[in-house]
Amino acid sequence: MPGPTRTILTGISALRAGGSTNVTRTTNARIAGFTFLAYIAAGITSMVLFGQATSAKGIAAKLAGIAQHTTGVGIVILLDLVQCFSALVLAVTLYAITREQDPDLAMLGMVCRVGEGLLGATGIPSTLALVWLATATGADAPDTGATHALGAYLLQGSVAFTATFFAVGSTIFSYLLLRGRMIPIPLAWLGVVASVLLVVALPLQVAGFLHGRLISLEWLPMLAFEVPLALWLLIKGVAAPARTQSV
Repeated sequence: MPGPTRTILTGISALRAGGSTNVTRTTNARIAGFTFLAYIAAGITSMVLFGQATSAKGIAAKLAGIAQHTTGVGIVILLDLVQCFSALVLAVTLYAITREQDPDLAMLGMVCRVGEGLLGATGIPSTLALVWLATATGADAPDTGATHALGAYLLQGSVAFTATFFAVGSTIFSYLLLRGRMIPIPLAWLGVVASVLLVVALPLQVAGFLHGRLISLEWLPMLAFEVPLALWLLIKGVAAPARTQSV
């Protein structure tokens, strides 16, 4: 009975393919969940350590603080590397999770998260330069005026610029997770709203129109989204995209 046999074999092949896809989706979800938590922990720790080293007022005092906390700043550099690679891992895993929903949008989201990781990496040489500037002595040390000018420039940072790529990528992936009903709808909506808020606020910050306490507050909705999302991905994984689910 070649007809029924062929039908059965085709069905088995389809089940195997679907099972493999589900396993891959679950694995990607767990990797993404762990990476989210690692990224958040590294980012907060890095911010605290660098804040301790540069808490004094005035460029000279900040450089003196860096010279006194070289070990802490070294840890900051390592944590920055963790953040860069975390962004790259999230780019790949979130693309793998959402590409069935919309491959073009998923690709754009991945490119934004890759850009975030690469731009973040370009800030590490600036931190190394700050350490050198703060600890240089003798003939290798620049004069006071040059030290002040270089220190002021290097301490400006470019977090908001890099984070803009994060915000756009997060908006795209949150939208795809929402559209595909792959995570709880309220959580997905929170991700969309938190991401759009950053898409609006961060360019204003880069342009110098947003200052002070608002800069810290703009990140709270994102933190409220990413921690539960990370735990959900680790524990529950993600559902198959709505457009690919069996009916």
